[in-house]
Amino acid sequence: MANLGCCVVIPTYNNGGTLLAVVNQVRNLCADVIVVNDGSTDETASLLAGVKGIEVVEYGKNRGKGWALRLGLKRAMKRGFRYAITMDSDGQHFAADIGEFVKRIELVPDTLLIGARNLLQENMPKKNTMGNRISNFWFKFQTGINLPDTQSGYRLYPLNQLKGMRWFTSGYEWELEVMVRAAWRGIPVEAVAVKVFYAEEGKRVSHFRPFADFARITVLNTVLFFPALLWYKPVRFFKSLTRQNAKRFMHRHFLDTKEPVVKKAVAVGFGVFMGIIPIWGYQFVAALVLAHFMKMNKAIVGLAANISVPPMIPFLLYGSLKTGQLVLGKDVHGSIFNSSLTFEVLKQHLVEYLVGSVVFAVIMAVVLGAAAYVFFKIAERRLLKR
Repeated sequence: MANLGCCVVIPTYNNGGTLLAVVNQVRNLCADVIVVNDGSTDETASLLAGVKGIEVVEYGKNRGKGWALRLGLKRAMKRGFRYAITMDSDGQHFAADIGEFVKRIELVPDTLLIGARNLLQENMPKKNTMGNRISNFWFKFQTGINLPDTQSGYRLYPLNQLKGMRWFTSGYEWELEVMVRAAWRGIPVEAVAVKVFYAEEGKRVSHFRPFADFARITVLNTVLFFPALLWYKPVRFFKSLTRQNAKRFMHRHFLDTKEPVVKKAVAVGFGVFMGIIPIWGYQFVAALVLAHFMKMNKAIVGLAANISVPPMIPFLLYGSLKTGQLVLGKDVHGSIFNSSLTFEVLKQHLVEYLVGSVVFAVIMAVVLGAAAYVFFKIAERRLLKR
């Protein structure tokens, strides 16, 4: 542990009955232990005062698990550690599993390792299993990484990679925030299998507040949803656009699918329609959400909805205005080839634009959907000849 530059951080709040056993077990494996007393009101402070060879960080008011972890990792950084393993003080985690983290981090340096518990074992609370599934789903959506247990507090943090990051949360939800934002920063995130002990119902000490803490986690997931969808996912997608990856993506989502050609062509048309209708800023999101409920190919719909990228916007605005002029029989001055087509013109002719954009969207959806049908039909025949 010393050669690896690794310490153990244990946040604790009113776990006086199990704390000393946890600390002593950890000290048998690691000489550098930092305990953060998160404003405990039981005998925790006096118990820690009697333990030599550990560092104690404490403060009077309970601030939440996330706050305690942040202070513990900050202290570990200040002391020059490269890694910090965090574990709970309620006796759930087995100190022996520290060795599993050490073995893995030697193979994948500077990776954020998450202890994956067996969620099907005896005494595992059902609410934990359900909450974990929800958390796993959102984490995969936000990062593209599939983890079996995103709510485990048994972790190894690569401290150098986390330096300079500022955090917005301080409760249980911080452990979700740090995972997502670490992944966005390019830090690898992996799972390590660990054991877990759950006492029988009634003997279990937990400070997790099902309603309040789940509500905070839900709010955080909602907040993280938008940068994940509008920034991280597009950036990740374009970074992956090597020639080989682009070819693989095309074959997987467009050509090699078992979907009928007509269904794929309809997905193109629907994406184009959603990309043109006047719901600026929400076209892509709305297209994907509706595609999900309508069981369409989301990759095709999403790509087609990007018809409203900046270089295409003047053409779409002009086409919508001209279409509205023809439909309503009104005159719209201004051409795409001069500066008179501005947002002021759109304001002055808002009705023509709104009506025209919907009609224009339908026309373009039909035209490009038909073109996509021909393309997919030709591609299908070529694949069948191979």
